[in-house]
Amino acid sequence: MEAKNIVKVGSRKSQLALIQTNSIINHLKKLNPHLTFEIISMQTTGDKVLDAALSKIGEKNLFTRELEVALEKKEVDFVVHSLKDLPTLLPEGLLIGCVYKRDSPFDAVVMHPSNAGKKLEDLPAGSVIGTSSLRRAAQLSRKFPDFQFENIRGNLNTRFRKLDEDNKYSAIILAEAGLHRMGWQDRISQVLDKDTCMYAVSQGAMAVECRANDPFTLGLLSQIHDPETVIQCVAERAFLKKLEGGCSVPVSAYTEVKDGKLSLTGGVFSIDGTQGRIESVCKDLPKSIEEKEKINISPNGPRQFAGIVGNEKVSIETLEVAQEVGEEIAELMLNSEAKDILANAKAETKAAIIAEKQRKEAEKKKNEAEKIQTNGHANLVTANGH
Repeated sequence: MEAKNIVKVGSRKSQLALIQTNSIINHLKKLNPHLTFEIISMQTTGDKVLDAALSKIGEKNLFTRELEVALEKKEVDFVVHSLKDLPTLLPEGLLIGCVYKRDSPFDAVVMHPSNAGKKLEDLPAGSVIGTSSLRRAAQLSRKFPDFQFENIRGNLNTRFRKLDEDNKYSAIILAEAGLHRMGWQDRISQVLDKDTCMYAVSQGAMAVECRANDPFTLGLLSQIHDPETVIQCVAERAFLKKLEGGCSVPVSAYTEVKDGKLSLTGGVFSIDGTQGRIESVCKDLPKSIEEKEKINISPNGPRQFAGIVGNEKVSIETLEVAQEVGEEIAELMLNSEAKDILANAKAETKAAIIAEKQRKEAEKKKNEAEKIQTNGHANLVTANGH
């Protein structure tokens, strides 16, 4: 195995992303005090495009691609992501080397200061709720049909500023885990339970992506691979992968590992929330989830389950069960009316992407025409002045 003293780590530039990256690094430093870690931060497409809903941008790897390019070019050794941002199909040669212990996967309500102490059910009809997620809007519109759900983009700092200063939103919905990591848990008015709003696939979990042919980094990351989180996220990602979903369609999950069993509940909804299908599957896990035998790794890297690898703490057999659970729920969905719900949601999203591109092109042409007109006027004034 290659020996090295400096490990280069890729991260997005946002405050939350850097907090998450540093939490991974700090844990690895405790276990490997001889290593030095350097953060190389960068902006992704999702960080730059803030004037459109995520579902209207039309890219699956909005928050990951630039980081993955740095990995492929060997500019960094690993990159830290919110696992919910990682597509279920990763670029060839890359994999998820570890999934860190999951924090709360649930969504939280943050109220406008004038609504402090209230819950969603206390708000009047017509209240505007900000969320960048089709999944949240679809599920919450089923429970609160009199609310208006509007897009709100930007990092957490930006969204808080929009909430507090714009007086447009009565409340916004955010991931509880992110609020805790930022130290803003005092702003949480309500945590949404699974009956109100099931969470996004892998929400609350941090993932570390690396090269499949890098045994040093894989060995390093295996030290902080959390078995229960891995089992949950393999099942959820296998479900999403078979559905071919993403942030462009409202797909949700709820997973439990309890009493030697893995249970997964999955939901598929129409974009307006009027249609939905929920299915559940439960399977026994192996009596011991740890790997009993030494894993044989091929030259192409370890075996992957929805992009995630196992290690001695969580066996191939266990991950096969988790993958089966996710795929079985997807099959149940695809053999029901959920297939049409998904197809319609994808078609609506595709039409929205085209409309958004046309809007931007029209806006660009208008700006260019105004610029030409302004320059022409300025030239005329200059000529007359002479």
